[in-house]
Amino acid sequence: MVFTGGLRSVLPLAVRSLIWFKKLNISNTSGMAEGYKQANVVILHKSLADDFEKFCRANDGPLPLLYRSKPGEWKCPSLSSNSDIKTDCLQYRIYEYGACTGTLTSLKDYFDQLKDMVTFYLGCSISFENGAHKVGVPLRNVEQKCNVSMYKTDMPCCRVASFCCNLVVTMRPIPEDKLEAVVEATYRLKDSHGAPVHIGNPGLLGIQNLSSPDYGDPVQPHPQDVPVFWACGVTGVEAVSNCKSPLAFTHSPECMFITDLKNEDAPVHNSKEIPKVHCISQNPLHYSIASETAVQKIRELESLIGVDPGDRGVKHLCCQDELLKTCLSLSHARSVLITTGFPTHFNHEPPEENDGPPGAIAMAAMLQSLEKDVVIVTDQRAMGLNKKIIEDAVQQGVLKTPVPLLSYQGDAAESALMFLCENGNLERPRFDHLIAIERAGMAADGNYYNARKVNIKHLVDPIDELFLAAHNIPGVTTTGIGDGGNELGMGKVKEAVRKHIKNGDVIACDVEADFAIVAGVSNWGGYAVACALYILNTCEIHDRYLRKAIGFPRLSKKANWASALPSITKEEKLLKTLIQHGVRSGITASLEMEVDGLPFYNIHSVMIEKLLEQIP
Repeated sequence: MVFTGGLRSVLPLAVRSLIWFKKLNISNTSGMAEGYKQANVVILHKSLADDFEKFCRANDGPLPLLYRSKPGEWKCPSLSSNSDIKTDCLQYRIYEYGACTGTLTSLKDYFDQLKDMVTFYLGCSISFENGAHKVGVPLRNVEQKCNVSMYKTDMPCCRVASFCCNLVVTMRPIPEDKLEAVVEATYRLKDSHGAPVHIGNPGLLGIQNLSSPDYGDPVQPHPQDVPVFWACGVTGVEAVSNCKSPLAFTHSPECMFITDLKNEDAPVHNSKEIPKVHCISQNPLHYSIASETAVQKIRELESLIGVDPGDRGVKHLCCQDELLKTCLSLSHARSVLITTGFPTHFNHEPPEENDGPPGAIAMAAMLQSLEKDVVIVTDQRAMGLNKKIIEDAVQQGVLKTPVPLLSYQGDAAESALMFLCENGNLERPRFDHLIAIERAGMAADGNYYNARKVNIKHLVDPIDELFLAAHNIPGVTTTGIGDGGNELGMGKVKEAVRKHIKNGDVIACDVEADFAIVAGVSNWGGYAVACALYILNTCEIHDRYLRKAIGFPRLSKKANWASALPSITKEEKLLKTLIQHGVRSGITASLEMEVDGLPFYNIHSVMIEKLLEQIP
């Protein structure tokens, strides 16, 4: 009698016996022995075993090690009773000098060679499918009775000796309203690959076509489904192939070894944290993950900076989670453009105010420490001033290295596109994220106004064009930080500005950013971004998601990140530098220790203290 299905409730030992007696006419083990862990298998010569174990430890997302056998050991007593790795997989692959030379249903013919070989049993995502189903998450591959889709990515694993390869992932289409449920259901199951490593557009992983998986079958999504990707044990198959050892064996993808361990008995992630999912981009679709604790701390930062000491109506402009989404996006970015400069004092030289540059430098310092490429763009007439400010910031230890300084004049129709993309190619943007902080923004009539409704267009270069062009470049996100509604990016809340801000009907910026961070003083928004980036990158859940569960946690760099945080001492030095260069307070035009008419001591210094209190 040959079985073709109905194995969901069959015990693992019985399934292994059916495989041994070749009584199964099915192509994969998905759905078999429901509730029991399944394992990927890699069999290598004993001389390679130590290096391969190190490779697994260095990339434990795709390669969670369940058991390493002794040379010539067919059983795995901690995973199953009465098992024999020579016969207990539905199908095997044989590799000779890196090339797959065939498939086998048994390894008995290689008995002598196997005496000197070591078997590695690695966790498998099939093991978490039952848990996902229990919380109401539909699994399309199970519904469609096909193999899960698997894809090679362009993400390199951490190399160990001769073992190197790119990450392989599984993809399951998940309804948008079930994303958080499936993340929560899987992230604690570290021996089954844990939480997803990517949610959204496959191109961000270097996957060009979901309908053409490298392993498994194409799975058809339903409307409103989102592609969700988990690290996959087939990564080990790729590593074996690249190793080019004379002889190696693996399971065939989706033909797993079925253990006697129940999923609920398996080790779980000991963290009490709860992962939260947030959409950070629609084009391309991209979600990020952070712990509930990190999210709450960043929301507290947003609440702190939203106070309105000048009683200008700022609270009416605030939208929740703009800081969170900005910083999640920045955390994924490789290259960031920051722009600042508001020449409100048109009768003075220089006309700039001192709100903006400190916040821009605080963000740049943290982004540099996170190894992002950062540039600052400002008006051509202010290049000399900003160059001196940056040099002084480096000398004082506020910045560790100088930030490149650029200007933009917008001389031609395609200037913005050429500035933002290599040779104007939309597929090759130079920057992933543009941030404007206290940057004069263009109003609906094409002019630029200070808070007193004075047109200062003659002092402002058209940097708004970069933000307008960015909306048409996939993968480029924009953020505006402001405190009065006339700043670049505040077009997102322009209706509230017109309604609640003095002179808002005239001065409101018309240029919209993807995210608008509103603060009582714009510098505070910059400080909050720096603090939020630190919180995210010290969050274990977010760190794992950023590095795609390959390589080691980056927390060894925590001290370097902490040294880049804003501080009262740093901001005091920087404000004194601005005063020396004649940069004045925004409201009063004073050259005293104040910003926007508010004294540094007891107002700004206290805000910095409160923000730093949220740092773990």
